[in-house]
Amino acid sequence: MSAGDVVTAVLLPAGGVFSVLGALGVLRFPDLLARLHAATKPQTIGLLLVLAGVAPQAGSLSAVTPLILVAFFQLLTAPVTAQTVGGAAYRAGVIRHDLLTLDETDR
Repeated sequence: MSAGDVVTAVLLPAGGVFSVLGALGVLRFPDLLARLHAATKPQTIGLLLVLAGVAPQAGSLSAVTPLILVAFFQLLTAPVTAQTVGGAAYRAGVIRHDLLTLDETDR
């Protein structure tokens, strides 16, 4: 068993656990902002761990390049999407203001 196999054996299950916990959070959390948090952070970390676990098995730089691009675009789009959905929900009045610790927006 090589070092790449050990890295893969650790990172793939860890990424799967993060993704499953994020999915459970989406199902179990009570409000939109908590669900949005569960849909972005653990899912992104889970995907990055899975991609990092697959990379040692790829064998060449040309096979790792798409993995790097997927990670880059995930890191680029997930926060923007979460910010957009959260802002739209706030403007629509869906957010429970009693749950907010600090609200710096103009109402």
